[in-house]
Amino acid sequence: MKNLVINMSKFQTPRGMRDLTNEDLRYFDKIRKKCGKVAEFCGFKRIEPPILESTELFKKGTGSNTEIVQKQMYNLKTKGGKQLTLRPEGTPSVVRAYLERGMESLPKPVKLWYFGPFFRHERPQAGRYRQLHQFGFESIGSESWIVDAQIILMFYTILEDLGLKNLVIEINSIGDRSCRPHYNKILLDFLKKKQRFLCPDCKRRLKTNPLRIFDCKNEKCQEIVNQAPQTLNYLCKDCHKHFKNVLETLDELQLPYNLNPYLVRGLDYYTRTVFEIISGSEENEGSLVGGGRYDELVELLGGNETPACGGAAGIERIVSLMKKEGKKMRSLSKANVFLAQVGKLPKRKALILMEEFRKAKIKIVESLHKNSLSTQLKRAGNLGIRYVLIMAQKEILDNKIILKDMKTGKQKKIPIDKVVKEIKKKVK
Repeated sequence: MKNLVINMSKFQTPRGMRDLTNEDLRYFDKIRKKCGKVAEFCGFKRIEPPILESTELFKKGTGSNTEIVQKQMYNLKTKGGKQLTLRPEGTPSVVRAYLERGMESLPKPVKLWYFGPFFRHERPQAGRYRQLHQFGFESIGSESWIVDAQIILMFYTILEDLGLKNLVIEINSIGDRSCRPHYNKILLDFLKKKQRFLCPDCKRRLKTNPLRIFDCKNEKCQEIVNQAPQTLNYLCKDCHKHFKNVLETLDELQLPYNLNPYLVRGLDYYTRTVFEIISGSEENEGSLVGGGRYDELVELLGGNETPACGGAAGIERIVSLMKKEGKKMRSLSKANVFLAQVGKLPKRKALILMEEFRKAKIKIVESLHKNSLSTQLKRAGNLGIRYVLIMAQKEILDNKIILKDMKTGKQKKIPIDKVVKEIKKKVK
């Protein structure tokens, strides 16, 4: 008779989503702390927009013809009939908050950063989930090229501080409203001659946004893209000067970059500088960071004409690469004290004593749910803990506690109010 495998779990995580357990969260915590330190040093304030936003915000902000809006958004309708979307990316939400919260009146640039979950309905694969996590930096209100360089430097610094190697910045300029229309016409004329070789999606993009064809992964489309006119050859004077200053700053910072004339990013709001940071190692997880300048988005969403620049990093991809490159998180600090207790009164007193140890920042291990002293001593031995505090009924009534040295086997009674001070001497 064949063995039957019975799934005893009635409920499972939805496809493309997962539980984040202690090991992963330790990586997440380390990344968040690195972000916070860099952000604070550079004057960025943290913001956490809501997970649900108006669907129209992303249609208008991200672009109604982008892959995200067309295929990847999780949309829902409220009981009142409002259309809401689980946020697929961060920039439109930050700009909405900038406008709604009156940040336009603040000194410029307004510098914000975020860290949290996002949602995209796409095919799950290595380093990519339907519930993903990102951190991002947004600088709103300055048109200076130095802001572009600072944003890139911040992301690069964090990845480098996390121990990742062989990082490369892919960078390009896609112009602005002054020069891009002319380039788009040149590109469209070129692509129309190749139209019969394009995939169905790219044929549709010809009518909506020809630049999106550069994002296509289809092999035949890529061959055509590699022959297409380059954006850099059609930049206006101001865009050319802006991009030249960015590159010269990256040179000055000695940051490794690759001038990629076909990099456009997959969102409609980008202008001028666009960039990605990838790992050049064999363990390449794809783009770790992506971003650029979005000088027209604030105005598009109802504000004044306001230049801005920002980017976001995929935390799952970073964690996956850290693991593949052997970057392990340090184990939690080892406890040197074990608190054993026998009886109801000792258990209650144990909680009070544990609070005193917490305030003194001395890590201890306990087995409050156990009643057998021998079982508790055995566990302390298995954990390699040297000092055991034994709280028994008679000793508690005498306001004493037994201190046992597991290495020498010696033990002595000490007053409960002196125990923290005594342990401090031993575990320095």
